[in-house]
Amino acid sequence: MTVLEVRELRVSFPSETGQVWAVRDLSLTLAPGQILALVGESGAGKSATALALMGLLPAAATVSGSVRLQNQELLGLDDREWSKLRGRRIAMVFADDPAALTPVYSIGGQLVEALQIHQELTASQARARARELLELVGLPPTTGVFEAFPHEISGGQRQRVLIALALANDPAVLIADEPTSAVDVTVQAEVLAVLRRVREHSNTAIVLITHDLAVAAELADQVAVLYAGRAVEVGPSAAVLGAPRMPYTIGLVRSLPQLDGPVGPLPVIAAGEIAATGCAFAPRCPLANEECRSRRPELTSVTDGHQVACSRQPQVEAASPEALFAAPSVTTAPARGAAEVVLSVRGVRHSYRRRGRGWDAGRTVVALDGVDLDLRAGQTVGVVGESGCGKTTLLRSILELSRPRAGRVMVLGTDVATLTRRSRRDARRRLQVVFQDPMAALDPRLPVADILAEPLVITGWSRAAIPGRIGELLALVGLSHDHAHRFPQQLSGGQRQRVGIARALATEPSILLLDEPVSALDASVRSGVLNLLQDLQTQLGLAYLLVGHDLAVVRQLADQMVVMRAGRFVEIGPAPTVLTHPAHPYTVALRQAVPSLNPTLGRNGLPQTPIDGLPPAALRGGGCPYRGQCLRRAGLAQADRDRCDSEDPALVLLGADHRAACHFTQPVAQ
Repeated sequence: MTVLEVRELRVSFPSETGQVWAVRDLSLTLAPGQILALVGESGAGKSATALALMGLLPAAATVSGSVRLQNQELLGLDDREWSKLRGRRIAMVFADDPAALTPVYSIGGQLVEALQIHQELTASQARARARELLELVGLPPTTGVFEAFPHEISGGQRQRVLIALALANDPAVLIADEPTSAVDVTVQAEVLAVLRRVREHSNTAIVLITHDLAVAAELADQVAVLYAGRAVEVGPSAAVLGAPRMPYTIGLVRSLPQLDGPVGPLPVIAAGEIAATGCAFAPRCPLANEECRSRRPELTSVTDGHQVACSRQPQVEAASPEALFAAPSVTTAPARGAAEVVLSVRGVRHSYRRRGRGWDAGRTVVALDGVDLDLRAGQTVGVVGESGCGKTTLLRSILELSRPRAGRVMVLGTDVATLTRRSRRDARRRLQVVFQDPMAALDPRLPVADILAEPLVITGWSRAAIPGRIGELLALVGLSHDHAHRFPQQLSGGQRQRVGIARALATEPSILLLDEPVSALDASVRSGVLNLLQDLQTQLGLAYLLVGHDLAVVRQLADQMVVMRAGRFVEIGPAPTVLTHPAHPYTVALRQAVPSLNPTLGRNGLPQTPIDGLPPAALRGGGCPYRGQCLRRAGLAQADRDRCDSEDPALVLLGADHRAACHFTQPVAQ
């Protein structure tokens, strides 16, 4: 039985150079209770496909083909017909949760409205059903979400509310557009668990749109890999992602950083334009020949249910993935003396008063609670933890270069509290930052040359020397002189981030603060930027303070890892040790929440307690601040529980620079 059937779907948009094709001849089928993942880089056609299925494409778009939902043709419906259908039989979970919720209405009010629009329910019946939906997605009445407004709940809770809204009228098909993008690993695990419950509870078919291959492997039954609007590999997720047969899919899988195993340069898919004739991937494919450039391959079966659009299958089977996409050679680091401490944080505290309503209104929240940190030249320290743990506050406390409310910050041996105006400017030259969103971090009104010239002018470079320095910076980050004359919107995401890195390097800093530097990038682009950061550190001896929620990315760059929760460091140590033998139960929960391309060998089950469900009582008084969620606590004797309730644990040395703030610090092997 088929609930959704897509046949030869084509979507194009007008542009100054003619029609731009976003989706080309895409055919898919979806059965009740099945989860189909659409994966691929930005521009592959994933979101355009979703909008076509929902009837939400702009009027300028040209759409052809067939989309049938339970045997009803959707293409060609007018607005009135779509309004009856959308939200009732087919629904969508959007990626941007703040924009998808109305800020002036409570969560319960928005759910009640969605129910009463499509169903004849009284107000009391709708409220009861709304509460049932919130419980289904893991938000029981005790959380207070029903009465709250969107800005009063966490990002993970908002994402689950969006799922509840989409499920309000029991749709046959649910489209989830990047439902776990830019969320913490624990929230991601909870959202995936909710989608599983939805499938099991109502037999809803789900179209999952994601660029995260591990999320697709964890959740999806079937995977369709899209490139330039076409499906280039389709089949069971275990076959497509576990044993890919299309060079593009192989490159995507190979470019992913790994939590386990050795760390080194990542394989990168070569840059290249989309071919107008033949195979669209040919300009980037290491096996492409003249046939690939002249004839477009069609999807053909390679095994049962596994289809690949590649005319070079015998050569793909004969070559190893390592040979197709080899990692670049490692740059040998020059000999250096003993590494000095370039950044030191001692006892820094930062707090603010909670605004709004509820039990915690007016409560003082400690964002940083006396943290200590040392960063040495040529070293990378990675700071991980969920949103709200204090990572960004830590970066801001360092970047302000002003006396913290409590504690001390030393930059290159100087206490920032003693800096004068002149010395502070010099310190800023030596301490630079690379931001998370490369588009938001660059002025769209300036070409790249002016963006790179700005810090040089501020720091006193002569006008005659600036053009030469701009050329050096572009070459350093792997860009050509032609990029100097382009505006940010004319660059790809990876190129924009390289410009951001070049701007940070313009003043010849000693320290770079990296705030989620690759979270907004596709997997293939991400690997190139990570390799670039490693090469720059080797060449220039830079020190990196890296903040992130992607543990695999932090593992790729970091020498030391700091696990942060509620303004405190709960575990510190060498990155491989912290990830493979975590000692603090919070680190264990983070590690277990990371999805894997091979779910049977990945994490050993999801966290059993919601990370953001800490009861108010557990936040007050003495004792371990994590005890309300600790998965280890259930197995402790009563005397040990009493110790957790009364005694706040300090960081304890476990050996080899590995410390954890837990009374029961036996490392837990994964």
